[in-house]
Amino acid sequence: MTFRPPQSLRRFDLTSNGVNVLEYELMAERADALGHHGLKVEKAIAALNGFDHDRHGQSERERLLDEAADAVWAFFIQREICGLRDARDAVHRYGIPKEVMARLGVVRKR
Repeated sequence: MTFRPPQSLRRFDLTSNGVNVLEYELMAERADALGHHGLKVEKAIAALNGFDHDRHGQSERERLLDEAADAVWAFFIQREICGLRDARDAVHRYGIPKEVMARLGVVRKR
C-alpha cells in the first residue's frame, strides 16, 4: 500500500515554481493576522469578564459588549479567510458569551 499526502500539502511544493513561494507567504500572513485577532478577542473577553457592576454603570458594560462583539466579528472573518468555517470551537475555546454572539455584525450609530 502506498501513502499519498493530502492535496492541500502538495500545493506548497516550493521547488516547482515561484508562485508557491508567494502562496506560502500569504498563508503565513493570514495565520499571523488570525493570531493577532485572537489576542484582541482574549483581551476584549477578559475586560468584559472583569467588569464590576458596583464601580461602573450599565453604559460601560454596553461599551465592553460592543467592543467584544467587534473583536469577535473581525476574528471570525479572519478565520473564514484562513478556510476555517466552523466557529463553534472558537466560541468554546475563547469562552465567548451569548450576549456577545447576539451582537455580531450589528452596525451601531456612533
